[in-house]
Amino acid sequence: MAGTSEGKVVALLDDNNDSKIEGVKTVLEGLRGPHGIVLLCRDGSQQDCKLYVAEENAVISYNFDPVTLAATAPEKIAALPSGTGHSTRSLLLHPAGKNLLVSVGSSCNVCHESNDRRAKILSINLETKEVSEFARGLRNTVFMTLHPITGEVWGTDMGRDFLGDDLPPDEVNIIREGKNYGWPNCYGKNIHDDVFDKNTYIRNPCMEPFEMGSTADFPAHSAPLGIAFVPEEGWPDEYWFNALVAYHGSWNRSAPTGYKIARLKWNAKGEYLGAEDFITGFITEGGNIIGRPVALLVEPGGNLFISDDKAGRIYRVFRSSQ
Repeated sequence: MAGTSEGKVVALLDDNNDSKIEGVKTVLEGLRGPHGIVLLCRDGSQQDCKLYVAEENAVISYNFDPVTLAATAPEKIAALPSGTGHSTRSLLLHPAGKNLLVSVGSSCNVCHESNDRRAKILSINLETKEVSEFARGLRNTVFMTLHPITGEVWGTDMGRDFLGDDLPPDEVNIIREGKNYGWPNCYGKNIHDDVFDKNTYIRNPCMEPFEMGSTADFPAHSAPLGIAFVPEEGWPDEYWFNALVAYHGSWNRSAPTGYKIARLKWNAKGEYLGAEDFITGFITEGGNIIGRPVALLVEPGGNLFISDDKAGRIYRVFRSSQ
């Protein structure tokens, strides 16, 4: 896991497989805001493994030994913009296995970017190291995941600030190659941000064919981060292929919102049925913030792991046999 503020990548050691951590081993240190991590071992082999780490300003590959946990022979495979604005860089291996996707957030709250690699998902060809645009108009997609059935890329995205308590909605998007998700001129279900974009249009510019509306909307300032789909094994039938999303919580809303794990539901036709609370209690009734959920790992067998960057904890949630 990445210790972003500490500049480290660490391994959590569970030698007796009891789902409790006995120790922590530092794999890498002295990094610049590491966030995204991908481990790729070719053909299922434990002898040919690469560890990819996204720092704020670059994606670095390492030779990795899964036995000793040693990361060696660093190689910069992509340079990334840095310096202002959103600094996390998320990684996801594309389903085809030949490209690594990296999310680069905006340099501002809302603006027209001068850097062509900002507010986008970029694609890195792992063979040629060529970097290309995968999707654009994504203000800050901090976490991405793959749908277990369709293989599509899904990601959470945070809306801009300073439009009041209830606008714009935060989002989950199905991120398709070549598409534009609207920021900075549009948000949510193809809504025109005419507070920022003062141009006069005959019709809504957010309804152009290349624009993609959100798949699901959340209350403004919820700050959705981790997203994970629920597998079949070990989970109740009604949860299968629903998604869990970590709401990190608001910092700029008159009445705080977020600070929980939500369950996103779809029916058998793939129609979105809305979100409901799955885990709450990270904020008290009196408004005391005791936790802020970040990343989610859902496993077969009924296990869910949650990281909390307020309390500095990782929680395990499991389904009991009762």
